[in-house]
Amino acid sequence: MKRSGRLVALTNFFLENPRVHKNLPSFSEKYNAAKASISEDLDIIDQLFQDEGLGYLKRTAGSAGGVMYIPESSRNNGIAFVKKLCERLMDPNRILPGGYLYMSDILGEPSTVREIGRIFASKFSDLEIDVVVTVATKGIPLAYAVASFLNVPVVIVRRDPKVTEGSSVSINYVSGSSRKIQTMVLPKRSLAEGSNVCIIDDFMKAGGTINGMVSLLKEFDANVRAIGVLAEADDEEEERIVNHYTSLVKISNVDIKQNFISVQLGNFIE
Repeated sequence: MKRSGRLVALTNFFLENPRVHKNLPSFSEKYNAAKASISEDLDIIDQLFQDEGLGYLKRTAGSAGGVMYIPESSRNNGIAFVKKLCERLMDPNRILPGGYLYMSDILGEPSTVREIGRIFASKFSDLEIDVVVTVATKGIPLAYAVASFLNVPVVIVRRDPKVTEGSSVSINYVSGSSRKIQTMVLPKRSLAEGSNVCIIDDFMKAGGTINGMVSLLKEFDANVRAIGVLAEADDEEEERIVNHYTSLVKISNVDIKQNFISVQLGNFIE
């Protein structure tokens, strides 16, 4: 295979298999090329990934050495993407009763959701996450996007138990905004004890739902390493229950009477 062909094949492998460790001899055998040639190919690909703000190749030396692709979104790429997202969310037609915003169209766009996942994965890449956890239903596409870049499974917390999922652990929690008592359920076999968890959700107002997930995960002795939300509501009248989280956008003002929305960059840039 010519170098041009190897570069395409190797690039495709890394993009399709993030965080998968592969040793150089396996590439040499597959593409019938010397280790030195493969090493030069990796230098080219690594430089390209970094120039495009897509991440980098992490190499390890020694007999068990090899390479893995660490996907990331550069700071400039992330800010530019979220600024465009803010512009879309400031459309007055998105205003819903109660001061919420319509975001289902955004959550249904694969390219948009994928980039959101890349940004979150970049923020949490060094936290040794074992699993991404979300609550049904709107956070599911975001959770899978983040998990695809971290190369970990997704666990979905539900409101009601499913017969097909076996015995479950359930808790009652108080919703931060409505102050109503609600229930969360997670099957016992869905999460190993002591797992490092990343919680992902689409929207956070007071943080009651996320706080409920944190409480539920304590029943599994899980370690909540990160919390990511697509949008947070900056409401001075609501006491925030969750303090440590990463948000992409902050909805600071929704004026139904004036038909006006103020959306800013979240704390991911800090």
